[in-house]
Amino acid sequence: MLSYKFGVDELMTKINILKEEFSHTHEYSPIEQVSSRLKTPESILEKAARKGIDISFDAIRREISDIAGVRVTCSFITDTYRVCELLAGQRDVTVLEVKDYIAKPKPNGYKSLHMIVEIPVFLSDRVEQVKVEVQIRTIAMDFWASLEHKIYYKYNRAVPIDLLTELKLAADVASTLDRSMEHLHDEVRALPEEPDAGRMPAESLRLPENLRVTLGPDTPPSA
Repeated sequence: MLSYKFGVDELMTKINILKEEFSHTHEYSPIEQVSSRLKTPESILEKAARKGIDISFDAIRREISDIAGVRVTCSFITDTYRVCELLAGQRDVTVLEVKDYIAKPKPNGYKSLHMIVEIPVFLSDRVEQVKVEVQIRTIAMDFWASLEHKIYYKYNRAVPIDLLTELKLAADVASTLDRSMEHLHDEVRALPEEPDAGRMPAESLRLPENLRVTLGPDTPPSA
């Protein structure tokens, strides 16, 4: 488990470096948020038993690829593929598998870009190659996936059919929102740079004299 933790730390460092670089040297960063998690030993054993995997360290390392996980949240769909390319371009990151659930969503509406990568962890006496699953998705996809996870957990995977129908509908709405926001983003970026265009004069921002505003329960109203 310590090796997997170090693998996550290595990958988180790489992604956070990219995020900070884009924030300082580019127009905007494709990376909004980064988080990580490690499966518990109990969860690992449960998955091994469910999939019929031999309960041994070697078999678990070989057959279970999502013990260590990193999630990258982006603003737009194109950003998810951009982040995937950036990670794949790192010389010490080996991409073992990519599952594109954005282009081909799961039947329940789930969308995300999954990468299984292998990253070297340098220990005092050896170098270990550690598998890490990377999930790259938009904010809308992440919101939907978080809700879906809570519902499946609450019903222990036996979700009523009417809720499954509503979940699929919500996934379609989230997908439409993603496309609309990306279209708006592209239109705004295509506009010429006009720093003062649309900026209201300072005097027009003043409150009318007859408008009284209360700032808080202990603050007297002021004009």
